Amino acid sequence: MREMATLPQHLPEDINAELLLSYYPQGTCKISFSGLHRRNAYNDIVDTEQLSDGTLHLTLSRNSLYNALPEYMFHPIDRFDNIPKSEEKERFEQEVEKQAEEIENAYRFFSPLDLLLFKLKMQVRERIEEYAKENVVMQRIIGDSITPTQRKNRFIKQLLPFLPQCKQIRGNKTLLTILLRKVFLEEGLNIQIRHEIQRKKDTEERYDDKLDMELDNGYVGNEYTDTVTTYSIHYWSEDECDGSFHLFVAQVEELRQFIQDFFLSVEEELHFDITRDDAPLLLSDEDTYHYLNYNTNI
Repeated sequence: MREMATLPQHLPEDINAELLLSYYPQGTCKISFSGLHRRNAYNDIVDTEQLSDGTLHLTLSRNSLYNALPEYMFHPIDRFDNIPKSEEKERFEQEVEKQAEEIENAYRFFSPLDLLLFKLKMQVRERIEEYAKENVVMQRIIGDSITPTQRKNRFIKQLLPFLPQCKQIRGNKTLLTILLRKVFLEEGLNIQIRHEIQRKKDTEERYDDKLDMELDNGYVGNEYTDTVTTYSIHYWSEDECDGSFHLFVAQVEELRQFIQDFFLSVEEELHFDITRDDAPLLLSDEDTYHYLNYNTNI
């Protein structure tokens, strides 16, 4: 069954045909050119009509290829010359009718080429829209080091549109927490943030080995304390916690490294803690029965 196009109502004057037709399925609309406009930013669509077969017919106020070619290719140059005065009015009307018919035939002749050029414009618009709607150019410039595996990561995909704002987000724990909550809420997961003070050890000393000339040389050491931001993910899914659970953990680790590279300062560290809140296993549990393996030592 042929798909029908709905006749649009109250079209804005500044909408162009490429934008309007992007909302209609292919094959449900027809277009024709009837105008001399060189711009398509205002009153581009002059008429809309619902045809008997269910398709939508748009009349555009645009130039056809006919309008771009010399007039003498389609009409006699001396059409209105040498008309006798006695027949001037009648002959003039006849010649005007002939020229109108020639124009209509020319539009019909060039309509396949006009339609082909229009489709090319729609394809160009789709290509430009890909880069313009989400600032993809800046995303690719900033994220030129992102690996193909990271681009396929379902968590990282949601953060790619925020790469152009990484300068403003970097180091801001509030904005980072909002981003992560958005990412994990898509998975039905909740996160909690906590800051832990950990004692760390560098392979090389972090401080100068000279405190003051009066104290002579002194060894300070390479141990120090630092605050680590940890996001706890309370997660347990019977569907995921099987053979694919390791893939989930690997993708979360990829996400951690991605955030570490683009949204945290050099000295900061980010950890994800995947935990499960569940009651302990009780052999005397009368509500939930647990079946032990045959070789379990009691």
